[in-house]
Amino acid sequence: MYLPEGFLLHLRFNDKVISDKIIIRITLNIATSPPCYGVSSIKKPKRIDRTLKLFYFQQAFVSIDIHASTFPPVIRRFPLFYILSTQLAVVLFLSLNGYCQTTYTISGRVTDAQTGVPIPFAGVAIKGKSAGVTTNFEGFYALKTTQMGDSLMVSSMNYRTRIKAIRKDSINQVIDFQLLSSEIKLQEVKIYAGENPAYNILRKVIKNKPAHNPNRLTAYEYESYNKIEVDVDNLSERFKKRRSIRKITEAVDKFEKIAGEDGRPVIPIYLSESLSNYYFREDPRKKKEQILKTKISGIAVTDGSLISQLIGSSFQQYNFYQNWLSIVEKDFHSPIADGWKNTYEYYLIDTTLVGGYWCYQIDYEPKREQDLAFNGSIWIDTLTHALVQVDASVGKRANINFIERIKIQQEYEQIGDSTWMPVKSRVLIDVAELTDSTAGMLVKFYTSNRNVTVNRPRPPKFYDYPLELSEDYRDYPEGYWDKARHEPLTTGEQTAYRLIDSVKHVPVVRTYMEVLNMAVNGYKRIPKLNIDAGPFLYLYSNNIIEGHRIRLGGKTNPDFSRKWVLSGHAAYGTLDQKWKYNVSVDYIFSRKPWTIGGISHSYDLERIGLSSEAIGNNVLFGAMTRWGAYRRGYFEGVSSAYLKRELFRGFTQTVGIRHRSFEPMYAFAYRTAPGMGDRSPTKSNYQNSELFFETRWGKDEVFIYNDNERLTLGTQRWPLVIFRYQLGMKNLMNSDFNYHRLSLNVKQNFRIGILGRSYYNLTLGYIPSTLPYPMLYTPLGNESFFYVDNAFNLMNYFEFVSDRYVQLRYEHNFEGLLFNRIPAIKRLKWRFLANAKVLYGSVRPANLNLLATTDALGRPVLGFSTLAKAPYVEVGYAIDNIFKVLRVDAVHRITYRQNPGITPFAVKFSFWFNI
Repeated sequence: MYLPEGFLLHLRFNDKVISDKIIIRITLNIATSPPCYGVSSIKKPKRIDRTLKLFYFQQAFVSIDIHASTFPPVIRRFPLFYILSTQLAVVLFLSLNGYCQTTYTISGRVTDAQTGVPIPFAGVAIKGKSAGVTTNFEGFYALKTTQMGDSLMVSSMNYRTRIKAIRKDSINQVIDFQLLSSEIKLQEVKIYAGENPAYNILRKVIKNKPAHNPNRLTAYEYESYNKIEVDVDNLSERFKKRRSIRKITEAVDKFEKIAGEDGRPVIPIYLSESLSNYYFREDPRKKKEQILKTKISGIAVTDGSLISQLIGSSFQQYNFYQNWLSIVEKDFHSPIADGWKNTYEYYLIDTTLVGGYWCYQIDYEPKREQDLAFNGSIWIDTLTHALVQVDASVGKRANINFIERIKIQQEYEQIGDSTWMPVKSRVLIDVAELTDSTAGMLVKFYTSNRNVTVNRPRPPKFYDYPLELSEDYRDYPEGYWDKARHEPLTTGEQTAYRLIDSVKHVPVVRTYMEVLNMAVNGYKRIPKLNIDAGPFLYLYSNNIIEGHRIRLGGKTNPDFSRKWVLSGHAAYGTLDQKWKYNVSVDYIFSRKPWTIGGISHSYDLERIGLSSEAIGNNVLFGAMTRWGAYRRGYFEGVSSAYLKRELFRGFTQTVGIRHRSFEPMYAFAYRTAPGMGDRSPTKSNYQNSELFFETRWGKDEVFIYNDNERLTLGTQRWPLVIFRYQLGMKNLMNSDFNYHRLSLNVKQNFRIGILGRSYYNLTLGYIPSTLPYPMLYTPLGNESFFYVDNAFNLMNYFEFVSDRYVQLRYEHNFEGLLFNRIPAIKRLKWRFLANAKVLYGSVRPANLNLLATTDALGRPVLGFSTLAKAPYVEVGYAIDNIFKVLRVDAVHRITYRQNPGITPFAVKFSFWFNI
């Protein structure tokens, strides 16, 4: 027997129940310091930690196996030392033949060869020997042993095993490893009789989830440090030879070894750090993050408030105790979710010591590699059956686009009596190169949480603003981050800061970033004027009324003012030779609570049923409607003023006044005295003035602030409700009508387990007043070849009009549920969707009688159609993700198939940049 430096007595229990007996195998390993002969004394145990009993000896190393077959189960809860102390002491003295050998120390770090990120939980062992350790969360290891061999071996789930030679002439040596990722599946494990031994453990994990989930606490809060790095990788020789890349060759060469001595080269383009306080309350469930300080360095990225809000802890929450984890807007099934048997295969590997806890190591992989599921390992505490460590990866075969790999690693600590909370998380997203002539991208997230306080809820009002950015988030003294970071920057990260500062000033890099920004936002920034010119989709169009239409527009940016927002456009038609224009001025009174007001005036060409309000944010569809045959076109002048304020969290109120003028470019007239029938005077133009009110309520809606805009991130568990009311006032600014218009809109996106994700949008509207049909409700039709989400895709423009209506749009995305199970096509990563759109409405006789038969020029007036007793219904099904960007919809019109000029069935296309 021989002695390494240090000592440890390790009792390991592997038990198997046979009838009412328990067979226990106990392995004791004692190592002592300093090396010498004999045993001088044995001390009582200093610590007894669950099934791990630590006994400290001044000297000696001995391995003893003790077998017992009749010990009762309760023996697992008691220190065995006191039961067997006499016998063990005798065995120790008699077994020791007392000589010592040299102790060798091998240390180093294990990292990913492609990304440079550390690989925690990797096994490091001397080949052919029993000596071995695992890497910590930062990828470091230190192996002390007397069992010297000629090579060191490293292995980790989803990586290729690697071996390096050991220098036997060195007592202390450093050996770093860079591992290449692997898509190799787990080796098959055959169980010939009985149940998979991992299943019994997993049942206990599922049973105890409610007790371990941190969301069970009344409240918790902690300090969070977050770090994000974005790198360009997969630099092919063809890519390096491009003119733009040659200009930063020196920077690339400087950073060749970021991933290690034999790792792949990457170029950092973004690095940020943030320090924040995160708060959670269970009843009512509320979350809040106060971002205290941020540090941002990136190419074509400014240290603005939008990015500072996005780099905090709120967007890096990964709770494996939940059934589903949302990553890159996709829902992934947790390996310990309810229904785990239907998604995963499990393999019980071993019991191992992790952070002072004896843990079961269970490897897992999805039953269908195309499913949105993980593969990796989980380490489960043998007594509480709580998660201690998680290693979860998603490979490129999963049904996601443009991503080679996703990897999540977490380390947990016990908080309080039974709760386990992730204190360190690391996430890697490897974005694939789109073509051979482009590069890929790596996005790395690191989160560290400390100073956890539990069960001290703050008042509910404290959580009103879930995302709060400190006013002085960019102000901090020199050396602040050296003290504030939970861990110091690595050498690679320090170099990244220096490299980003040098590369971002290269002119060609700035040019590329400007082009990218124009493609994404549709605007071109003009720094000298502090305005953004655009949007470019509306720059040119051609139709039968205007001929060639040229439009120029723009808006101010925050460099102009953080309070005032000016925008507008001017357009001219070569055929009608008329100028159209829009000008608006908005003023931000307050960002917390959000309070903004403004005035605007516009004069432009519009179409019945295709107003800007109906089209919404679909800029491409809106630009398309400016082309071709412009049926039922009219010129509209609009002057308005409004004030919007968030009264309390999730509840926003808007009030305003609006005046419109209507000048038709087609035969139109309405009766001003409909009771007189055909003898009634008629009128073609009209004006209307109204007060409008909008109430918006989203219970858990989260907003972020992008310079002078407030953007919604949607709601998580509750529907978004919007109520609108318009009150028309006759004679106000020459208005022709008194009227009321009411509408209620409810929409929600939600998960239905493994079946996929559903979305519905329900609108109810009522107009109890007598008005010309252009002021009634015209559902949005679509006569193009493209599929439009918020339109009825087989309904013609202006096919129906209603003054009372119920409209429902529903779509369900099965994701890969169906196609992932079909062998011939599952590798194509297609996704199946089904949808239905229903409209039920009617028009009161008073509104039907308002329409005249001829206009002032004697031209027949075009009428309109109404819905009968049956609703309008269209249903469809779609295949999405064809070539990663194409969606093909087959749409069937179920009702009103006899209407002239309609299409009962059509195949329509759309292009989506989907992950």
